[in-house]
Amino acid sequence: LPPPLPPNPTGTDGRSGLGPPPRHGDDIFPRLGLVDAQDRLVAGNAPQPGSARLALRGADGATIGHVVLAPPQGVRSEADQAFLSQHLGFVAWTGLTGLALTLVLSGWLARRWLAPVEALASGARSIAQGHLHTRVPVHGSDEMAQLARSFNTMAEQLGSIEASRRQWLGDVAHELRTPLAAMRAEIEAVQDGVRSFDDKTALRLHRQVMRLIQLVGDLRASLDAAGTSAPSAQVPVHPLSLLAEALASMRPRLAQAGISVDTTGLDALATQSPAPLVQGDAQQLHQVFMNLLENSLRYTDAGGQLRVAALATQAAGGTPLLRLQLDDSAPGVPAHELPRIFERLYRAETSRNRDHGGSGLGLAICRAIVLAHGGTLAAEASPLGGLRMTLDLPLLDNNTP
Repeated sequence: LPPPLPPNPTGTDGRSGLGPPPRHGDDIFPRLGLVDAQDRLVAGNAPQPGSARLALRGADGATIGHVVLAPPQGVRSEADQAFLSQHLGFVAWTGLTGLALTLVLSGWLARRWLAPVEALASGARSIAQGHLHTRVPVHGSDEMAQLARSFNTMAEQLGSIEASRRQWLGDVAHELRTPLAAMRAEIEAVQDGVRSFDDKTALRLHRQVMRLIQLVGDLRASLDAAGTSAPSAQVPVHPLSLLAEALASMRPRLAQAGISVDTTGLDALATQSPAPLVQGDAQQLHQVFMNLLENSLRYTDAGGQLRVAALATQAAGGTPLLRLQLDDSAPGVPAHELPRIFERLYRAETSRNRDHGGSGLGLAICRAIVLAHGGTLAAEASPLGGLRMTLDLPLLDNNTP
């Protein structure tokens, strides 16, 4: 064999020189490797995690090895550094822009959601300080808007309750002041010698004292009745017998006032056997009947008529009811004032009420007692020209002959 050629001392002849070709710092040759089918290194660099692989197959298609390419180790070229620098700046500006937009959007959302909450909190503080006229603005129809509407409704109801309380206190003070002023005038007249203290003066003073006692007693009764959740004596009672007793005690006064009494609609059911029964307090029910008859006596013109009727009926749910109706003749009550006649101290005609000696509490007491018995009491215009009072009470089963 011929002797080997000596190496090229300069290594500059690319075709005949045996020296290694020049390498670039970023080429892929240092990252290449060759492994056999059992993943043993044959040449180049050993495989590293994340290396790319290219399968080498023989003539029969079987895998005889792999060419592996290791991932680059850092950024080495100036081009790569420039690319990364450019894109890092873009990413940075994009991130800052996104952050700014996020802050602006967050602030807008915070104002949108927190402003109604702050308005509600401010309104609640104002209500707590006694400013019941406070209202919060309502925008849209979302949950916060519904909450604001509910808040305004609550504030309106609180204002109505407070106004009713003030009016009630004013009415009480006015009712108390009237007999006290009359008593003061009588006493001062006696002290000044204008009037002597005789039996008539004593009678007038006694009448004013009794009026005060009646007013205070009615006030107490109305408060007690309004706070009663159930009758104090839960026993079966005969309401028609109680009504008959009340009518018997009131007939002389009704006759004296020239008011005729028609009980035709009551007698038919009153004579029925077995008699209707209700669960409740006989004393309280008797008080209701007396108050209703007293109301008709006071506010029915002389020569008028009082009609009392009773019938057995059923509620909407099928519950048996005893319905009592009291109709009186003129004068009547205006339709717009009918819902308010059950309020304490409400007077459709102030002078008429005071002239007749009423405290304005009788119907309020009646409704409270009836409601405590599970019944209802309603007022409407009467066919006789006056007022119709309709009282419904739930009936008990009564099979006793």
